[in-house]
Amino acid sequence: MQAEAGRAPGSLPEGGLSPRTLRSEMLLVLALSLGASALSSLISFTGALTKPGGLKDQAATLNSSYAPGRPWLDLAWQLFGVATALVPVALVAHLLFREGAGGLRVIGFDRTRPWPDLGRGALVAAGIGSAGLAFYLIARAVGFNLTVVPEALPEVWWKYPVLILSAVQNAVVEEVIVVGYLLRRLDRLGWSPVGALVASSVLRGSYHLYQGIGGFIGNMVMGALFVLLYRRWGRVGPLVVAHALLDIVAFVGYGLLAGKVGWLPTP
Repeated sequence: MQAEAGRAPGSLPEGGLSPRTLRSEMLLVLALSLGASALSSLISFTGALTKPGGLKDQAATLNSSYAPGRPWLDLAWQLFGVATALVPVALVAHLLFREGAGGLRVIGFDRTRPWPDLGRGALVAAGIGSAGLAFYLIARAVGFNLTVVPEALPEVWWKYPVLILSAVQNAVVEEVIVVGYLLRRLDRLGWSPVGALVASSVLRGSYHLYQGIGGFIGNMVMGALFVLLYRRWGRVGPLVVAHALLDIVAFVGYGLLAGKVGWLPTP
């Protein structure tokens, strides 16, 4: 029999998956990615709360060395970490392709609109960046946040390329899974738009809880904004661009400025 027009051979008819299957697949994707990160973050935050001293006197390091003093081995581990973190995104692409939705194209992660995606993403990043930094500095000052150390890599030639790769990887994983994929699944499971927004934004805040209460609240607010923008644009492409730019500025900026300016907290 010929495959139906517009649907790849071997894919399932649109709507051919039961709610139970959709729910199980969604939970498995989250368990392999950001859901597991949320639980890890909760455990880390509990440890920080129960440790003597205030939160701001403790540090949360995002990018650190895997093999101190062995730069080539360290580089191998860094690239391995970036590549394996993207495996859940490949799984999401497979699941969306299998159901006949066209893979990641259905959530707007493709190359069909590169310039609008870049433009919108840059505008969003510019709007969020300064407000996010101000909120972090205030939250840390009042004791709601740990001191965030965006990078603690050795001064080697691959330091900044790896930080940029790490930023892009974070953006792709988070926006594809916690916005595009999660909202699509919750919509098909009959969740209301408000319920899906709350679920997505709370999940985003939860896996940033290791940074402290400020990290949780700030990222939850950003998550709600990203859901609204995704509903409006129908694409995660601009959100990936915005997130990547925010992380690149944070990682590279910290590497260049830490210890050289008085307003940037360091451990």
